[in-house]
Amino acid sequence: MQKMMKAAVLREPGKIVFEERPVPVPQEHEVLVKIKHVGICGSDLHYYEYGRIGDFVVEKPIVLGHESSGEVVTIGKKVTNVKVGDLVALEPGYTCGKCDYCKQGLYNLCPDVVFMATPPYDGAFTEYVAFPSDMAFKLPSGMSTLEGALIEPLAVGFHAAGQARARVGDTAAVLGSGCIGLVTLMALKAMGVGTVYQVDVIASRLAMSEKMGASRIFKADQVDAVAAIKDLTQGQGVDIVIETAGNKVTTEQTVELVKRGGRVVLVGMAPEATIPYDFGKLISKEASINTVFRYRNLYPSAISAVASGIVPLKEIVTNTYRFEEIPMAMENSIKDKQNSVKGVIQF
Repeated sequence: MQKMMKAAVLREPGKIVFEERPVPVPQEHEVLVKIKHVGICGSDLHYYEYGRIGDFVVEKPIVLGHESSGEVVTIGKKVTNVKVGDLVALEPGYTCGKCDYCKQGLYNLCPDVVFMATPPYDGAFTEYVAFPSDMAFKLPSGMSTLEGALIEPLAVGFHAAGQARARVGDTAAVLGSGCIGLVTLMALKAMGVGTVYQVDVIASRLAMSEKMGASRIFKADQVDAVAAIKDLTQGQGVDIVIETAGNKVTTEQTVELVKRGGRVVLVGMAPEATIPYDFGKLISKEASINTVFRYRNLYPSAISAVASGIVPLKEIVTNTYRFEEIPMAMENSIKDKQNSVKGVIQF
C-alpha cells in the first residue's frame, strides 16, 4: 500500500483544508524530500486572499509554499549530487533547459518554467516533495533548514543587488522593508555597500532594517523620505535605488532619489497596470533602470553567504507556525502586518 501524507490545499480564496495524498515517488533524476521548513511569501498570501496574481489565476485546488527546505529521504537511481540524509534547500523553479533563455543562462526567463505554488503547479505546504535533484542544494554542516527555506527570498535580494551592479563605496536606498526589502538590504551590505537608507510605513519592519544594518530608516507616513535622503546626500541622491514595496508612489519616487549616472532596480510589482514615471528626469540624469524576475544561478553563493555568517538570515523571522497552523498563519500574516515581518512554517 502506498504511503500517504498530509497536504494543506487552497480550495478557494481564504479556505485552506488538509488532505491525504499519496507520497510522491521520485523519478530517476529526482529526490524525495521530507519538508522541514517553508517560508510564507507575499505571493502565497496574495493567492490565498485573492486567488490570483496578475495573469496567474488559481483555477483548481493548489498547494501553496515555495520557500522550502528539508531532508532527502529517497533518491532516484541517477542522482549523484546528494544522498539520503542530506539537508537541502529547494530552488522552486525548474526549466526546459533547451530554449534560448536557458542556453544563455537566463533560465529564470524560460517560458516553460515549472514553479512551485504558481498555478497550476503545487508547492511545498505538504509533508513530502519529489523534485529534480539539480535544484536541490545541499546545506553545509551547521546550517539549518530554517535558513535553507529562506535562501529563496535571499536569492531575490542578491539578484536585485546584482542588477544594480552594487559595489564597494556605493550608496543605496531600499524602498520597502518587508522580507524582500530586508534581504536586499543584507545583499547590498554583503556586497560592500556601506550606506543603505531604508523606507517603509511599518515601524516593526523598519526596526528590523535597523537591526540588519540600515544606515538610516525613514517612516514614510511621518517623514518626507525623498527630501530627507536628498538632504543627507547634499541634493545628489544615491547611486542605487531599489523598489521592493510594489507600490505606485515608491515606484515614482525612484527617479527622484537616484543620482546622476545611478541605477534604479524595480523588484516589487505594483497592482496598477500603468504608473506615471518621469522618464525625462531619468534621461537627464543618464540613470539606468532595470527589473527583477525571480533570480538565476544564485543558490550556491547565497547558501555560502549565510553559512559563512556574512548574512544573518534567520534574524528576520518573527513568527513560526506548526504545519497544522497554516490556515491561522496565513490569516495572521495578512491581518497583523504591524507585528509580522517574516513567517515560517515548521514541520
